[in-house]
Amino acid sequence: MLEQALNGSKRYYALIGVLLIMIIAGGAAYLQQLYYGLGVTGMSRDVTWGLYISQFTFMVGVAASAVMVAIPYYLHDHKAFGPIVILGEFLAVAAVVVCMLFVFVDLGQPARVLNVILHPTPSSVMFWDLCVLAGYLLLNFIIGWTVLGMEKKGFPPPKWVKVLTYVAIPWAISIHTVTAFLYAGLPGRYYWMTAIMAARFLSSAFAAGPALLIILCLVLRRWTSFKTSVEAIQSLAKIVAYAMIANVFFFLLEVFTAFYSQIPGHMAALTYLFAGIDGKDNLVPLMWCAALLALTGITLLVIPKLRRNEKVLVAALGAVFIASWLDKSIGLVLGGFVPNAFGKVTEYIPSGIEIMIILGVYAVGLLLLTILYKVVIAVREQNAGFELDE
Repeated sequence: MLEQALNGSKRYYALIGVLLIMIIAGGAAYLQQLYYGLGVTGMSRDVTWGLYISQFTFMVGVAASAVMVAIPYYLHDHKAFGPIVILGEFLAVAAVVVCMLFVFVDLGQPARVLNVILHPTPSSVMFWDLCVLAGYLLLNFIIGWTVLGMEKKGFPPPKWVKVLTYVAIPWAISIHTVTAFLYAGLPGRYYWMTAIMAARFLSSAFAAGPALLIILCLVLRRWTSFKTSVEAIQSLAKIVAYAMIANVFFFLLEVFTAFYSQIPGHMAALTYLFAGIDGKDNLVPLMWCAALLALTGITLLVIPKLRRNEKVLVAALGAVFIASWLDKSIGLVLGGFVPNAFGKVTEYIPSGIEIMIILGVYAVGLLLLTILYKVVIAVREQNAGFELDE
């Protein structure tokens, strides 16, 4: 089936070309980092996790988005989600690959990746995080590719695929839960040490991931022959709305806990993010932008008349996605390093090399996603042609 990715329109080849250029540029930037070390990034002694780990954290949530389509379809027999389940599974595959690449570039030296394999440490949460990510990648690829192969042949998928699907549902929740434990298990970081960190991660994941999936479905419906029903889009949009409401609620719980109890370390992180400390306020505009976008997205999604307007829907979903990205990949990670061990604020500004590497990693994921979606569309078109001939 992979040969289907070799045939496409000029627009398709143009997209592939742009992504390859971005990958080459990102690879060249990574070679510089490999030669000079992580000193070429904006990270420092006080801010040891920058955009690499923050993007990893966010994309784990996007990877978990497939479960929000799989649960209604496989457990509750919601037929409307049938055509887009495979899109969610392949989105998860691309997202997990991006996650692993961000961990790879953050380690600085490729050889360090082998330490996880050759010298496993079960006491390390990172070890388990990589294990569940690898397992989730295999599960979604095997399920998606098998289902697509059987669809091409005109046969239903084998029964063991459904068993793997039932395994993948709790596995999807586990990948983000374990990632949350990476943060919640650090006693020296007040902002992260909270019992609801996993709940915050899951709620934001179930908002941002499906939001991106709906946008992709609308793009495919606009530019390709792949069609997604209005019922499926509206049902998924409701899930996004409720998940985002839960995400905002959990964040407000953190605000109340910090300021009502007057915990200095916890208050410092939130104060820095939304008001700045001692003139250090680089993230303040971004965090207020995230808050405004979150409220805007929720308002547009919970009003049925507005949600049914596709232009408004796209704007609402974009607002939710960007708000989640700003909160989780910027505010959550960088806010956790305030204050440092000496009670001071060290601000982090990513370098140009970091940004180029990040764009290159995202280009790899988008290239993989483009190829997988191209194969799906080609198989569906081929099957539609056979039905017309008959």
